[in-house]
Amino acid sequence: MPTITLLPRRGALLTLAGLLCGCDARPHAGGDDWPVTGGEAGNSRYSSLDQINRDNVADLRVAWTFHTGDAPPGGRSEIQATPIVIDGVLYATTPALAVVALRADSGRLVWRFDPFANRERATHVNRGVAYWADGRDRRIFFSAGRRLYALDATTGRPIPTFGDSGWVDLATGLGRDVDDAFLVATSPGVIYRDLLVQGTRVGEGEGAAPGHVRAYDVRTGEIRWTFHTIPRPGDVGYDTWPSDAWRTAGGANSWAGMSVDVRRGIVYVPTGSATPDFYGGARIGANLFANSLLALDASTGRRLWHFQTVHHDLWDRDLPAAPNLLTVTRDARRVDAVAQITKSGFVFLFDRESGRSLFPIEERAVPASDLPGEQAWPTQPFPLAPAPFARQTMTDADLADLSPNAHAAALGRFRALRSNGLFTPPSRDGSIVLPGFDGGGEWGGAAVDPETGVLYVNASDVPWIAAMREAARLPPPGSPPRTGAEVYAAACASCHGIDRRGNDRALSLVGVGTRLSTEQIHEVLERGRGFMPSFANLPEAEKEAVLAYLVRVRRARSVPRVDRPPGWRPPRPTAPYEFVGYERWRDSSGLPVIRPPWGTLTAIDLNTGEHRWRIPLGQHPGLSVAPGRAATGTEQYGGPIVTAGGLVFIAATLDAKFRAFDTATGRLLWETPLPAAGYATPATFSVGGTQYVVIAAGGGKLGTASGDAYVAFALPAR
Repeated sequence: MPTITLLPRRGALLTLAGLLCGCDARPHAGGDDWPVTGGEAGNSRYSSLDQINRDNVADLRVAWTFHTGDAPPGGRSEIQATPIVIDGVLYATTPALAVVALRADSGRLVWRFDPFANRERATHVNRGVAYWADGRDRRIFFSAGRRLYALDATTGRPIPTFGDSGWVDLATGLGRDVDDAFLVATSPGVIYRDLLVQGTRVGEGEGAAPGHVRAYDVRTGEIRWTFHTIPRPGDVGYDTWPSDAWRTAGGANSWAGMSVDVRRGIVYVPTGSATPDFYGGARIGANLFANSLLALDASTGRRLWHFQTVHHDLWDRDLPAAPNLLTVTRDARRVDAVAQITKSGFVFLFDRESGRSLFPIEERAVPASDLPGEQAWPTQPFPLAPAPFARQTMTDADLADLSPNAHAAALGRFRALRSNGLFTPPSRDGSIVLPGFDGGGEWGGAAVDPETGVLYVNASDVPWIAAMREAARLPPPGSPPRTGAEVYAAACASCHGIDRRGNDRALSLVGVGTRLSTEQIHEVLERGRGFMPSFANLPEAEKEAVLAYLVRVRRARSVPRVDRPPGWRPPRPTAPYEFVGYERWRDSSGLPVIRPPWGTLTAIDLNTGEHRWRIPLGQHPGLSVAPGRAATGTEQYGGPIVTAGGLVFIAATLDAKFRAFDTATGRLLWETPLPAAGYATPATFSVGGTQYVVIAAGGGKLGTASGDAYVAFALPAR
């Protein structure tokens, strides 16, 4: 059984201030709680609390710090979760995917649930939990590995009547066997009445699972409805794929979270790209409902409207964050709207009911692909307002000049790369992708002030490279086996790097033999793990050779094959081209090749589409701010919240700072160092008349050290 640690606490059980299930969600986060990761069902990331405000925010001090204690030593773990707070109890997840309940005013542990006490530990990020209540029945929902759990919010114990003794298998109900495919849920589902609407994260290559969206009964775990994001015969959008693609196509998943209009009963679902990500020769067409904002009837899953932000995606342009619900003024009339940020730096704004765009959108011609067999879509949608919140093009004049030698090298490569604007397809020469694969906007999302209609969004502002090569093929039968170094270079280096040091998307393999046994590494080669596909199609001698290469021994001893069901055949890639690997384009000193700022924070008035202000966010460590020059900004993960105190709180930066800005001007009012970088989105709440702001300091990305802390701040007691 999973491990639950339950600690006694002083006094009676905390009472429920009010029914906080989806049916009673408020239009924005008023009161003391932060009951949803996005603040409230509409994902405004706004709080009406104003005890902490422009006048006193500089006095904030650390109120408490909670160390989870389970960040693996020497690893690259992360905490990306936004805690929720209900009636004085804070619920959050840890680097090892445990769930903890803390006293929100002290950080004292109430209970802890470890889902991996008696099974193999999964490794993926988690961005929080969901809460539902009906009277005294109060539940926490979260995912670890392929399991979606329902826990008693008071004790942390699994609800025995939910699914299989407290959990359901996310692989069930997708319409086909996905046993060998990567499938988890990194973002919490959303609650509507007695339904939990849940998305998933799937692989990005051939053989990925489909990204269908499902609604689960919160009491039983039964699937109540499924929306097929890859349409089936007779469905709208079926003709945007090759015939019968629905049988094998993957992706088009909603991994970033969703938003709910509780009064109207609409759930807004952003989706990601179809797979494989960078070569679409086998999925010719626009590929609905990939890269789309879907408005679904929350009770039935029926499609009400949709808008596709990228047709036939070749750039991994997933919709990266849950949309924000707000009300704007248009022609002296108040309009309930939904705003969707993108990795490309666009903000799309729609009427919530009709799906009508509230700003003009123009379909513009974009470059064709130069890869045989690929048919890039000839046009893409460009909103004419608001202006993009991230750079989308670069010329040689945009190359950084911090070092003459680095500038000269970058200029030479720039002239060899393909660069024809925002939608330049991946190519064999390499194509510039700006914003990069991780945005622009990312999963931290945006925050909106419901009183003003202003959206606050941060962005990374650095280029990446999208290069393709002819797909590696297995040697003909009877050929001598390749060496371990040859197998690694052909099959592994594109993700883990020639130096085996990995990156933000793939773990370092340096010293992997000290972390995993020979048998465990062999099993990963056979079965795959996470985004890593199975390499069961390699000859056994080559598996042993690459295993020996990784653990740095002369020869790995033979290990037994992993048991497979009768008739199983290893997956074989079919695409003629494959992605070379995720590459941030940096100069020889390790800095982005483009001129700063490398990260920004922008305020956009969604009533008019005008930018109110835009500032660099963060300072690159090791680079001082020159007199008269702005900060460099840094790449970012995590997002902002906004409060009635006139403040935007955000961490997210490489320099491990937590900051507060004036909503009206963008002026920095407060900053403090964190024990590790805060690659997460904060939350704010009040207990006993004291307002707190809490952030996860988990680090682990962009080469920064990992951490295991939640840190809460408050004003000094008077």
